[in-house]
Amino acid sequence: MTHSLHHRAEGPADAPVLILAPSLGTSLSVWGPQVPVLARQFRVVRWDLPGHGGSPAALLPAGSTMAGLGRLVLDLADSLGAGTFAYAGISLGGAVGTWLAAHHPERVTSLAVVCSSAYFGGPEAWLERAELIRTKGAEPLVASAPARWFTPAFAAAGTPAVATLVDDQRSVDPEGYAACCEVLAALDLRDDLARITAPTLVIGGRDDLATPPVHARELADGIRDAHLIELPRAAHLAGVEQPQAVLGALLAHLRQPADSSLHAAGTTVRREVLGDAHVDRAITRTTPFTARFQDFITRYAWGEIWTGDTLDRRTRSCITLTALVAGGHSDELALHVRAALRNGLTPEEIGEVLLQSAVYCGVPAANSAFAVADRVLSEHDANRHNEEEL
Repeated sequence: MTHSLHHRAEGPADAPVLILAPSLGTSLSVWGPQVPVLARQFRVVRWDLPGHGGSPAALLPAGSTMAGLGRLVLDLADSLGAGTFAYAGISLGGAVGTWLAAHHPERVTSLAVVCSSAYFGGPEAWLERAELIRTKGAEPLVASAPARWFTPAFAAAGTPAVATLVDDQRSVDPEGYAACCEVLAALDLRDDLARITAPTLVIGGRDDLATPPVHARELADGIRDAHLIELPRAAHLAGVEQPQAVLGALLAHLRQPADSSLHAAGTTVRREVLGDAHVDRAITRTTPFTARFQDFITRYAWGEIWTGDTLDRRTRSCITLTALVAGGHSDELALHVRAALRNGLTPEEIGEVLLQSAVYCGVPAANSAFAVADRVLSEHDANRHNEEEL
């Protein structure tokens, strides 16, 4: 009988190791959408939870704790010669990474937790689920899996990935699954979060019923300098529903310099100036092709330039509006007219900036700019009026 977790290693043998961990009830296939790109630059190691996929249930005896599960992952890393590694995990797999980063910080170079939690609720529900699968098998959980894992629209779409993952749930060993439930029943990592020093990315699904966004925010608030992303139209298995968004976020995170403060600061300022809706859309639309550019503008434009204290944000908005008028960038101009309002400019002041731009950038450019700004300001007034009526 094997004494190690079933795993699959892909990518260059001499590349940095990236360990990917699954969620409860799934197998290493849950990371399938992201692996082909990640394996171009990392030695990607996916593993199965005990009693899931190819890992024997006996690896995790009944009554085990997170320390036992974490030790299995460290043993796997040791067997592969990985003294240090980056780590990304979903749900229970993410909690394993959180525990490792807190208790073995010398091993974890980077951490990403996806739709996970520091505390998955009181023990009663998890112990009931353990008893359910031991007495009735996996079928009751198979029936509820799509609703637990996906948004209703995605679950109803008949995507092959849904059927594959439901089959994973059907094939679990009841004892192994129950032992994992017992780990969750005893788990509370909230006091451990402050010990984590690895650069950390937290991804939450806005429609996640199993670990709602408040769980992601608690992780991000508790881990120093953690970067939080909330994905719209994504439930518990966000990497399956929004594979490109999760991949783009991971690539940007894993490419960050050791001091990830620039990225974190840039994200904060970008949200304050451009608004959460715009930034969320940009993150959702990120692809492997655009991931490096998104990382670049977050760190450089927003993390270094906009965070400077020599000029205030009102002044920076005036400069940006003028530059966009000169360049004829209408879409960006509309975005930054809204940003100028957030930064405290009045419509009259925005008009004055555009009027002066007519002198130095040309009347035709200013004419187009006034048309764009007038539309944006009219929409702003209409929205404000609607809010006042409500």
